[in-house]
Amino acid sequence: MGVSAAGSSGGSPDVLVVGGGLVGLAVAWRAAARGLRVGVVDPAPGGGAARVAAGMLAAVTEVKYGEEALLALNLESQRRYPGFVAELVEAAGEDVGYRECGTLAVALDADDRAELREVYAHQRRLGLPVSWLTGREARRLEPMLAASVRGALLAEGDHQVDGRRLCAALLTACGRLGVDVVRGSARRLLRAGGSPGGRAGGAAGGRVVGVRLDDGTELTAGQVVLAAGSHSALLEGVPEEVLPPVRPVKGQVLRLRMPSGAGAPGAFLGRTVRAVVRGVHLYLVPRLNGELVVGATEEEMGYDTTVTAGGVYELLRDAHELVPGITELPLVETSAGLRPGSPDNAPVLGPSGLDGLALATGHGRNGVLLTPVTADCLAEYLVSGRLPEVAAPFTARRFRRSGAPSAAGAAPAGPALREVVA
Repeated sequence: MGVSAAGSSGGSPDVLVVGGGLVGLAVAWRAAARGLRVGVVDPAPGGGAARVAAGMLAAVTEVKYGEEALLALNLESQRRYPGFVAELVEAAGEDVGYRECGTLAVALDADDRAELREVYAHQRRLGLPVSWLTGREARRLEPMLAASVRGALLAEGDHQVDGRRLCAALLTACGRLGVDVVRGSARRLLRAGGSPGGRAGGAAGGRVVGVRLDDGTELTAGQVVLAAGSHSALLEGVPEEVLPPVRPVKGQVLRLRMPSGAGAPGAFLGRTVRAVVRGVHLYLVPRLNGELVVGATEEEMGYDTTVTAGGVYELLRDAHELVPGITELPLVETSAGLRPGSPDNAPVLGPSGLDGLALATGHGRNGVLLTPVTADCLAEYLVSGRLPEVAAPFTARRFRRSGAPSAAGAAPAGPALREVVA
């Protein structure tokens, strides 16, 4: 017999969100604010890759050739961020480390400069607000940059937020709206009229009614949202053709301590700095509390989150080439997280093709950036059954049309489902 995820409120919730990371908690908060009774299931709510991510809100400096649809979604979410943060801070009474600091993307040699000029031309063709700086102008903005810097792009609208504090505030805001958070691992999707054993064979044959946990507890709900990040493809009981095609992409990140906070007089760095060093993307994100986040590797290593000596070495080596003084700073933390990658680097949002199951996963490197628009669009879909137009290009239907392979069977089911973002 199933039990409710609605706690003391009695009865099954309207929505059960599988995954209590940044995206899952934001969806739960927005859905609860729309009047739905909401539950969240996760073994460690507020964990996942949001605890690792640098929190760059970089719609402009993240733009890639051929990703114009994703750019539109990123820009829309970036536009919503100030309002999203203001509402969350008021609801939770906690600061989330949101900074409108701008981002500087720099080139370290002549080849990098030529490539960065191409990026700049592409951004200008797209109508994006960027400025080109000489190396001297870039060093005037950030004096700690290496003397070898040959040029830079300044994106004044690309900002940052602290993913850890954002998750903490969302947990508080969810609690104040009565969202029930169940600490457990969702193992199997439950469907009315579906087979109790084995993986369901097709999308037809029963509406989704909840999930079963590892300990056998059954949580029932009117609708289920799968927001388990890179683990989303591991939930048992989901038809093969419905599984979102997501995979884990490992990222190792370092945290150092600057002698003074970002933006303060004499600060080590005042804004986010990005570069490509030896063909590898690097970023340095300074917080007002003096923390400096350096990342991140991109590794196809399955569900491994080991911090390696090689990963730490390469990040410090490349960061030293960009900002020579960085090796004098105390190293206070090393960590690794899993980005939920998709075949086209874009999220999977809205209807799954299975009645009663919605998707909010596959955000890849843009998980923190896309949190506001994902939460708003999923809340609207859960309330009205209609997915807002801005999210329409990102349903799972695009993979079925293109014949993209399912992620099913990519890895054995792990002991926990946890939403992870980068």
